[in-house]
Amino acid sequence: MVELKTDQSIEQMRAAGRVVAHALAAVREAARVGLSLAELDTVARAVLREAGAASPFLGYRPKFAPVPFPAVICASVNDAIVHGIPGPYRLRDGDLVSIDCGARLGGWVGDAAVTFTVGRPRPADLRLIETAEAALAAGIAAAVPGNRIGDIAHAVGTVCRAAGYGVPDGFGGHGIGRRMHEDPGVPNEGPPGRGMKLRPGMVLAIEPMLTAGGTDDYTCDGDGWTLRTTDGSRAAHAEHTVAITADGPRILTAP
Repeated sequence: MVELKTDQSIEQMRAAGRVVAHALAAVREAARVGLSLAELDTVARAVLREAGAASPFLGYRPKFAPVPFPAVICASVNDAIVHGIPGPYRLRDGDLVSIDCGARLGGWVGDAAVTFTVGRPRPADLRLIETAEAALAAGIAAAVPGNRIGDIAHAVGTVCRAAGYGVPDGFGGHGIGRRMHEDPGVPNEGPPGRGMKLRPGMVLAIEPMLTAGGTDDYTCDGDGWTLRTTDGSRAAHAEHTVAITADGPRILTAP
């Protein structure tokens, strides 16, 4: 069931989205060679605490997970696609880092992700990031009343495939509101003109995930959370929480 949000509810979600944007910016600014992923999680926790926000990630346990998620960010490095658990790993020169973060404020949730490099970037990584961001922008542009979920999926997938990248099978975006994951699902690939019709008041988390090697397959680490490319190629993840409005898409997790 899809809950249509009121204008007031969307404003409250925007407040949560600002916290997410601030947390991601703080983590990105702090990231440097030698810093551990656990220390990046500490940075994000401080931002949430200062804003009076809670984490929808911390303690989250979907059916597939053997244990609750133990952090407020997902930190996925190099060949990790999504859901990386921040731990003792220390960042190295040239690492490709994806950070996913959420915030719950006033009963409403925001969710976003960004990928960046640490130290000297590889040109191939910069192209991967650029494509992830372009795929996200294309998905957002398709998020208008009268379109369908399939139009977002098609827009995202077209950008990814045109660049020769893989799209992890079965993963994509989702509805969002009082809970982090709500209906409907938002695939990262599919035929246009299919699926639920978009209406003002719907709020979606749109999140392309790309693998540089071009394969859609992945494996899961022993932690039950971290997804990795099967060929060892690098991955990128970009995400925004987006409200469907009569005036066009509104990005609620923009800085």
